[in-house]
Amino acid sequence: MIDSIVQILILLFSITIHEVSHGQVANFLGDDTAKRAGRLTLNPLKHLDLVGSVIVPAFLILTTGVGFGWAKPVPVNPANLKDKKYGFAKVSVAGPLANLFVALFFGLLLRFWFLGESLLAQKMMFIFGFIVYVNLTLAVFNLIPLPPLDGSHLFFALLPSSLEGVRFFLWRYGFFLLLFFVFFLFRYLDPLISFFFRLIVGG
Repeated sequence: MIDSIVQILILLFSITIHEVSHGQVANFLGDDTAKRAGRLTLNPLKHLDLVGSVIVPAFLILTTGVGFGWAKPVPVNPANLKDKKYGFAKVSVAGPLANLFVALFFGLLLRFWFLGESLLAQKMMFIFGFIVYVNLTLAVFNLIPLPPLDGSHLFFALLPSSLEGVRFFLWRYGFFLLLFFVFFLFRYLDPLISFFFRLIVGG
C-alpha cells in the first residue's frame, strides 16, 4: 500500500510538471493566462483532476502496477502568443519535453550513482526507476498526433495547408481515435518506452 501511495504521488508530480511547463512557456511567449489563473505552481492541488489524477491512477496502480493519469489542462490563449505560427506548438511540446528531462535526470542518476545494496538503496532505485518510466510514458503518449494530445498541435503546426482536410478529420474524430488507441493499441507503446528506459538507465 505504501508503494502504491508513493507511485501515485510520483505520477501526480510528474503530470504537474507537465502542465506547469505548458504554462511557463506560454507565459514566456506572451500569454499570461495560466499565470493569472494561479497555475504556474508546482502545488499539485492546483492541477488536480479527481478522476484523472487520483481515481484512474490509483485503480491502474493497484490492479496492473502501471501508473497513468492526467491533470486539468493549463489554460492557454493562442491569440496572446507572440509567435502566431508555431507558438501553440511550442507550448504543447513543452510538457512532453519536461517529462523527458525528468526521465533523463533520474535515469542518469540511477545509471551512474551507486546507491549501495541496502534495503533503503533498493527502495530508492525502485522510486527512481518508476519516475523514469512514468515520465517516459507521459512524454511518448502525449506526442501521439491525436487531439487533444500535445502531439496533435505540433503535427498541425507542421501540416501543409494542402492537407487541411486531415486537420479537419482529426479534430472531428480524434477523440474517438484516441479512445480506440488507449483501449486497443496502448500496450504497443511499451516496447518503445522500454527501449528508451534501457537506453537511459542502461542494462
